[in-house]
Amino acid sequence: MASVSQAAGLAAALGERLRGTAIGPDDQGFDEARRVHNGMIDKHPALIARCVDAADVAQAVNFARDEGLAVAVRCGAHNAAGFSSVDDGLVIDLTPIRYAQVDPEARIARVGGGSTLGDVDHATHAFGLATPSGTFSTTGVGGLTLGGGIGHLTRAYGLSVDNLIGADVVLADGSIVRADAESEPDLFWALRGGGGNFGVVTEFRFRLHPVASVFGGPMLWELENTEKIASLYREWLPSQPDDISAFFAVLTVPPVDPFPEELRLHKVCALIWCNTSTAERSTEALDTFRAAATPALDGVGEVPFPGLQSAFDPLVPFGTHIYWRAHFVEDLPDGAIAEYVRFGEQAPTWVSQTHIYPLSGAAARVGNDDTAWGWRDAGYAQVFIGVDHEPGNDDALRDWAVAYSDAIKPFAMDGAYSNFIMDEGQDRARACYRGNYGRLQLIKGQYDPDNLFHVNQNIEPTN
Repeated sequence: MASVSQAAGLAAALGERLRGTAIGPDDQGFDEARRVHNGMIDKHPALIARCVDAADVAQAVNFARDEGLAVAVRCGAHNAAGFSSVDDGLVIDLTPIRYAQVDPEARIARVGGGSTLGDVDHATHAFGLATPSGTFSTTGVGGLTLGGGIGHLTRAYGLSVDNLIGADVVLADGSIVRADAESEPDLFWALRGGGGNFGVVTEFRFRLHPVASVFGGPMLWELENTEKIASLYREWLPSQPDDISAFFAVLTVPPVDPFPEELRLHKVCALIWCNTSTAERSTEALDTFRAAATPALDGVGEVPFPGLQSAFDPLVPFGTHIYWRAHFVEDLPDGAIAEYVRFGEQAPTWVSQTHIYPLSGAAARVGNDDTAWGWRDAGYAQVFIGVDHEPGNDDALRDWAVAYSDAIKPFAMDGAYSNFIMDEGQDRARACYRGNYGRLQLIKGQYDPDNLFHVNQNIEPTN
């Protein structure tokens, strides 16, 4: 472990090379700068490089390599496993590289590596456009995209990686390259689902789609209706047009406005809708579930897409304690649905919940090896999230999520979405990449043979 004086010396030496700022442990604001979104994670880097452009990132990468420092890359700091920080190493903080520039005629957005989903939504919505991303506006674009990018628009327009058309990348040797279908095509393939294993992306370029308002929001039923709603959902949704979508959830009604007092803290199952269809088609879809069982709360309406993206941000603020487990499943078998009810009833806090995201529609019409994200035959991505706003309950959150995951495992595929898991070991990391792992290892060996970028769901290089 580097001493404070040694770390201060490193920060001073790196600071001379940057247009941005190098922050060491004795600098004011260091403790705040090292915090990440998940309050369970408490890492102490040797220094933090706040980079303002790709040249700064290249300097930081070269410095880390020459000094033998492990490297973590920080975008939105949402990674549940804490991979946006590292003990005794260098955090390359991209948050100053924060912009979203829209070409409405070409329907392309140029997005800085430190931007959040909210930054992108704000810029694109002004032109009635959007690109598929996640479900919380505070999430960093970089981590979400490189892991795949599942969210509200997955059925309509695919994953984030399906809409990534180019990227600027700082490699492990400090060089800066532009990766797309024509330039560095192997690297471009690997970036689309291979995580942060191949370099630091300082700019993303995304394809945009006409999305202004959507018919979205929550529809809630008392937990006793879970089997009825989940069974209908699994049979009905895959056959629907791409512009009809909802993810299934099991949760506790938040004890805050705008939820009615009589429903607060009730255990419920839910559909969180995001229909890009016409009002008529959306109403037909919603009525299918209204007829199956009367909702305890029907909060679906026409809403600007950024409004839906940011609607649930207040429930999981910065510093929330979070423990995740996850699976892919081909279907939602009856046995799994029974576990949703059992663990929903046993949730350790009112914020703990289950999300089940559909992977049908546009996302399913891409081949397993067309991008590094190799789960196109999965029906759903599931995540079990133990959450508390206060410290002191971490063991209970972890125990619940692990037991929940273990109970679902007999119904699951071998692997999970890399953005939905903790640091669970190399075998689990390898399983994230499925049949594409071997090709990813070769590309890793070409672009990062010494595995400088290993603070992630790591891909071990081969030559």
